[in-house]
Amino acid sequence: MSGWHKSLQKRVLTITLDRPERKNPLTFGSYAQLRDLFRELKDAHGVRAIVLTGAGGNFSSGGDVHEIIGPLTEMEPPQLLEFTQMTGDLVKAMRACPQPIVAAIDGVCAGAGAILAMASDIRFGTPDSSVAFLFVRVGLAGCDMGACAMLPRIIGHGRAAELLYTGRAMSADEALAWGFYNALHEPAAVQQSAMDFAKRLADGPAFAHAMTKRMLHEEWDMPLDAAIDAEARAQAVCMETRDFRRAYEAFVKKERPIFAGD
Repeated sequence: MSGWHKSLQKRVLTITLDRPERKNPLTFGSYAQLRDLFRELKDAHGVRAIVLTGAGGNFSSGGDVHEIIGPLTEMEPPQLLEFTQMTGDLVKAMRACPQPIVAAIDGVCAGAGAILAMASDIRFGTPDSSVAFLFVRVGLAGCDMGACAMLPRIIGHGRAAELLYTGRAMSADEALAWGFYNALHEPAAVQQSAMDFAKRLADGPAFAHAMTKRMLHEEWDMPLDAAIDAEARAQAVCMETRDFRRAYEAFVKKERPIFAGD
């Protein structure tokens, strides 16, 4: 592996970006490996939720300056397009995997690291964290890995435009107030808080959670009436699951339902 590792506990997969001496940058290899991992999770029925975090008090500083940015300046146009499509495929894979992704963000969260946080479903930050979509600082556009599509939907168009044009860091308080963070936790507690939240999701109806994630993604560009119709079809499918019947039977018995994900 290249700068990250994974562990599985109680149906929660933790993915840790792990090059703490460099604030957990991404490399050509780690982009591709993470893309492949998220693609494989489509069939990982023993994984119900994901925690994405960084080692050593930082989330990720983004693409490694020496291992990515330097070589990119020497590449020909077809190679550059191959790289940008590959990084975009990582975000596509994150959005397509059925498991909810909970990001635990401390310290530096910049560039492609900010994109990984953005592409997660739930984001917990710390008062010490900062998020910067700093592509403009290296002479690039803010339209990287889906940022111009996703960030405005999370924090609003004007706020997203400011961050993408200037590359300035979004403070933890701004991230919370603007809806990028779901909550703030102290640095010593943020990863455990993300794990606790992910475990609650993992104990829930996995099929239904996957449907929620799918519809949140697909309905972004649907007209309202089409979205209502799509949700009717999706919910009817969920009503065919055993988990739906389990929930009813548990309610009748005044017990807590135990979901099996089918």
